Formats: sequence, structure tokens, C-alpha cells
Amino acid sequence: MQKNRLEAFSDGVLAIIITIMVLDLRVPHDVEFAALKPLLPVFLSYVLSFVIVGIYWNNHHHLFHSTKHVTGKILWANMHLLFWLSLFPFTTAWMGENHLASTPTAVYGFVLLMASIAFYVLQRAIIAQQGHDSLLASAIGRDWKGKLSLVLYVTSLPLAFVSPWIANGLYVFVAAIWFIPDRRIEHVLEKRGE
Repeated sequence: MQKNRLEAFSDGVLAIIITIMVLDLRVPHDVEFAALKPLLPVFLSYVLSFVIVGIYWNNHHHLFHSTKHVTGKILWANMHLLFWLSLFPFTTAWMGENHLASTPTAVYGFVLLMASIAFYVLQRAIIAQQGHDSLLASAIGRDWKGKLSLVLYVTSLPLAFVSPWIANGLYVFVAAIWFIPDRRIEHVLEKRGE
């Protein structure tokens, strides 16, 4: 099967996710800068989630640039990823509205963890279809960023009940390591002349 419909559908879902998140930013009725202060946790939660969704979109784009064809298994793995990403607006709003309280912060971290696992499952489904000598398998290598992300997300879950600020610091750190462009697939494409 061709990958075009999967990419178009995924792009549409991610665009809707970002749209829903931004709609949770409420305009204050006061015209002073002080009116923005209560909205700061909501805005910061939105910024973090926007960056994370952007990172997933970027990596998803690279993932499917290295993919020739898709199978039913890949389609379902992609839907699994989109399911967890679709929960971002809810968890982002809950965490922001409750000023980074422990339970919403932990649930946000759980959704981040599950999205990370879902992305890993999608990568593995593509590699299983294309072979262990495929462009994607070569590019991913040991995938230290992916493994470190999983460890940090798991660590953040109990930390959210000790200090939600530390847990959020871990979420920001994971976003920061992925924000630096991951050029593994591009490098392999350049080496292969594609």
C-alpha cells in the first residue's frame, strides 16, 4: 500500500490536536498585563505541548520519508500513536488549569510515556516490514534519545507526586533533546544518495 493517505491523515490529526490546544487559551477580559498572570500555567503547558507535537510531526515526517510502503500493521501502529497524541489537548488543559498539580502532571507524563512507546512500536513495525538492513534501521541505530526519553518519562511519574515542577523539568528536558534536529535519517539518505 502507498503511504500518502497515512501521511495526509496523520498531518490532519496533528493539525486538529494543535488547534484544540490553542482553543483552550482563554482571552482575559481585563486589558492590563496583570490579567495574563493567572493564564501563565495554561500558556506554558500549551507551549510545551505545542513543541512536543511539533517534534512528533517532524519525526513522523522523517519516519515516513524513509518508508516506501505501509502494511495493515503499520497503519494500526500509526493509529496507536495518534490515539495517545490526541489526548494531549485534554492533559495539557488539565495540567495548566490546575497550576501543575500532582495528579494532572502525572497523567500528562503518562500520556507522554505512552506516545513515546507508541512511536517506538511504529518504528519497529516499519523496520519489521522493511528489514533490519533498511534505511530506517540503519538511521535509528541504538536510538539513545528514544531510550533516554522512556526512562525519563517513567521517572517523572512518581516524581510528579513529590514535585510537579521537577517532573515538568524532565518533560522540558526530553523536549529539548528532541528539539535539536535529529538528522539520523537525513544522514543515511545522503550516504545512500537518495
